[in-house]
Amino acid sequence: MNHGYFSYPIPVNEPVLNYAPASPERATLKKTLTALKSETIDIPMYIGGQEVRTGKTVAINPPHERKHVLGNFHTGDASHVQQAIDAALEARENWANSSWDFRAHIFLKAADLIATKYRPYMNGTTMLGQSKNAYQAEIDAACELIDFLRFNVHFLSEIYKQQPISGPGVHNRMEWRPLEGFVLAVTPFNFTAIGGNLPTSAAMCGNVVVWKPANTQVYSAQMFMRILKEAGLPDGVINLIYVDGPTIGEVCLNHHHFAGVHFTGSTGVFNTMWKTIGENIAKYKGYPRIVGETGGKDFVIAHKSADVDAVVTALARGAFEYQGQKCSAASRAYIPSNMADEVKKKLVAAVKSMKMGTVEDFSNFINAVIDEKSFDKIEKYIKDLGNGGDKASILVGGKCDKTKGYFIEPTVIEAKDPYYVTMCEEIFGPVLTLHVYDAENFEEALHLVNTTSPYALTGAILSQDRASIHLATKKLINAAGNFYINDKPTGAVVGQQPFGGARTSGTNDKAGSMINLYRWLSARTIKETFNPATDYQYPFLQES
Repeated sequence: MNHGYFSYPIPVNEPVLNYAPASPERATLKKTLTALKSETIDIPMYIGGQEVRTGKTVAINPPHERKHVLGNFHTGDASHVQQAIDAALEARENWANSSWDFRAHIFLKAADLIATKYRPYMNGTTMLGQSKNAYQAEIDAACELIDFLRFNVHFLSEIYKQQPISGPGVHNRMEWRPLEGFVLAVTPFNFTAIGGNLPTSAAMCGNVVVWKPANTQVYSAQMFMRILKEAGLPDGVINLIYVDGPTIGEVCLNHHHFAGVHFTGSTGVFNTMWKTIGENIAKYKGYPRIVGETGGKDFVIAHKSADVDAVVTALARGAFEYQGQKCSAASRAYIPSNMADEVKKKLVAAVKSMKMGTVEDFSNFINAVIDEKSFDKIEKYIKDLGNGGDKASILVGGKCDKTKGYFIEPTVIEAKDPYYVTMCEEIFGPVLTLHVYDAENFEEALHLVNTTSPYALTGAILSQDRASIHLATKKLINAAGNFYINDKPTGAVVGQQPFGGARTSGTNDKAGSMINLYRWLSARTIKETFNPATDYQYPFLQES
């Protein structure tokens, strides 16, 4: 029984370690990477607290070192999806009825475990399994995941405090219930923090979850699952399974107790999910919550007043950090004619200075793209430039080699045609296309930015002219869910820049804010009357 109201004040964002030479965190991480690579681990699914091994295994190879085997994970089929649903529903009543402080402390402990003894392991598994350098892993697998856990506890405690007013003789209250059924979490390869946030944000609200990560993120996902278990997460609350997309959809989206999906991935897959849910609506106990963050074709537009070095840095970091495999990565840029030559010259020099190779060498800014399918897709865009005539040309980069790992040089394309394919289609790799516009036609360029892509995830303007910033902010109001002024369009911080986009970039339910948590709650209003009426007649009915 609770005997107090427990406070979870707004936390401070987890400090980012810098891994500088001779720093203790650098030495620890290097040691952890060596240890992780020295063993080949056997990775089970986690269903109802049981480690499930099927014998049907898939090897995990670092994208930058294809021949090395980090481990093997056991894949499941439709029967395992059903087992995960059954385990979740069996755990649901106890979990939904548990006190808020009981739930909160599990996730706060998980955050603390990541911040301390498991920090090098979350970073190390992310670096090796997803080919992220030390800094990109730190801001993702450590800091952002810790922030999601801590801030969501705070946000949910604030939601629970929201209560209606009461009149004389009446007491009103609001109960914030979990959804009636199970939630499906489908998570991508590119952010370990997203892989952790999608299932835990729903679970924190009292929901039970079936979690399917991308195969290319299993190595770090299983590490996080082990941390949750150590933190005290009850069996069956989150069930981690490794099955293909069509199988998970066939079983979960046809289930009577399907209550919602928390998704990050491609627009095409999300559209298929939405269509299937609509077609199956009569099968469900209630209307499922559909929350998704999908694709992006993120832009940077520079005004003629912009600082050249600021533009170059925003493009170099925004386009090529983590090989451009961020939903928010700068993919198309609009450069005014008055500074185009200088921007191109400095950007080419910056790209040529970027070292590319394995994650163990901390001097490498660029590592490998995630897998062969992604490599082949990106390479095709680059090779197809030869068929583009004089519409586009490569300024720097363009070499692709998958002999030892899936390495693609950071590539900058100049498109004379603003509607050239690489200005319009999502590539999800280290490819940036820029278009030079007439510096005196800024408003026309804004219209071009707003109408070129169906996506609306992130975007940025660089300018030293306040009027142009104001104009762009207004004209591009629907072009990006996260809009940046004089910065790169990546790097949203939990609690500071809630993340999500609209149009075909998703439902804009803003991970890292209260907005997202409301989607995993179902409110019940309760009115209690202390002195109930005993006669149906009202005074106005009397004649005198």
